[in-house]
Amino acid sequence: MFFRSFFDENLAHMSYLIGCQRTGEAIIIDPSRHLDMYKQTAEKEGLTIIAVTETHIHADFVSGSREAASQFDATLYLSDEGDENWKYQYVEDAKHILLKDESTFTIGFVEFQVMHTPGHTPESISFLLTDKGSGSTEPMGIFSGDFVFVGDIGRPDLLEKAAGVKGTADAGARQMFHSLKRFKALPDYLQVWPAHGAGSACGKALGAVPVSTVGYEKINNWALQIDNEEEFVAALLNGQPEPPIYFAMMKKVNKLGPEYVKCTPIKDLSSVKELEQFGSEKVLIDTRSAKEFALSHIKGSLNIPYNQSMTNWAGWLIDYNQDIVLITQEKDVDSIRKALASIGLDRVIAKIDPVIVLKETSRLESYGEIDVHQLEKLLNDGQYHLIDVRNQSEWEEGRIELAQHIMLGTLKDRLSEIPQGKKYIVQCRSGTRSAIAASILQANGFKDVFNLIGGYIAWTKEQLPVLK
Repeated sequence: MFFRSFFDENLAHMSYLIGCQRTGEAIIIDPSRHLDMYKQTAEKEGLTIIAVTETHIHADFVSGSREAASQFDATLYLSDEGDENWKYQYVEDAKHILLKDESTFTIGFVEFQVMHTPGHTPESISFLLTDKGSGSTEPMGIFSGDFVFVGDIGRPDLLEKAAGVKGTADAGARQMFHSLKRFKALPDYLQVWPAHGAGSACGKALGAVPVSTVGYEKINNWALQIDNEEEFVAALLNGQPEPPIYFAMMKKVNKLGPEYVKCTPIKDLSSVKELEQFGSEKVLIDTRSAKEFALSHIKGSLNIPYNQSMTNWAGWLIDYNQDIVLITQEKDVDSIRKALASIGLDRVIAKIDPVIVLKETSRLESYGEIDVHQLEKLLNDGQYHLIDVRNQSEWEEGRIELAQHIMLGTLKDRLSEIPQGKKYIVQCRSGTRSAIAASILQANGFKDVFNLIGGYIAWTKEQLPVLK
């Protein structure tokens, strides 16, 4: 048997290519939208991808299942569990087999047994893998999707918070409690192969280790220590992070069927004046570092630095009906487009080099920075207004007096809540997210904006007063 895992750092997403070396056949599990890595690995190993499957309708990225079925003429193996609201709508586009609890299928001499594991989502399934080609009659491990992670379990509140399906969080938590009973009954030696790792918003305490065992999780995973259902439900629902706004779109896209990947060329702009041809519906995304952006940037642009967090914040802050113009270096364009496309932000229409932009001095602006001691002196000055853009859980752990709390991902939709005619100081945990917030404020007409250097960490290190 051939086994290879793939990790997308931008999404903290794990996917897998499993092959039978005796027959040369392979299957992809929970595929990314971009398939080259699976294709190249399969070709190198002498394998033909004949099948693709996924553990559930994903919320945090565009699934590559439909794309793979088309590109490789592969058979789709998809869940037929859950109610009518969570059935795949695109299966007729390809060869497909729908799966129920205890269904089995084989790829060569590798057997997959389906386990219905609702809780994170109603249709969620896991796969027990048995390598019969090696003569084994016992399973080796379980592809747990977003059911069980290393050190955590899937959150049950996404359908309610992100997709607006009322009343599903409590029901999902109770389903999760009973699904975990089945997990606990599995042999301790089974390996656990999840679909996400640390950094994903699909849970609240995911570990950074990519693989575990059932036995290890029984001992160390907090969720497997609670035997009382009511206590479990309360603990699971408490403290879940805010789900990114784009999760609702991903649920819809992955249910109805993602668009096939398009690699259309984009315009290479040679002057800022050319931006006018795109009208007011475009969004300008400057991907430089926060430090560079603060010093000088074109009016109306958003700063989402090109790093591992870019995909997440782009999903929060860019509307799917907006055209996107990138202010970025040529060498990063393809990688940025790929990162955005992984969550369905396909409408990148043009790019312009930052060097060209910075020559347009009449259209440039900047924002300031202050340190925590300066902030302490300004807190009681009525001309200044402090905005804390951290997550709810961070806010509840401690905050600076007089701060207004507006989580970064919701800021662009809550600008009307901010008092007018002030000078604005934005603050997060370290100064990174607040830099993005500063760009949002400026792009929406707030004139005097300052970012707090070092954020809440710097404030507490200086032992300045906090409220709890």
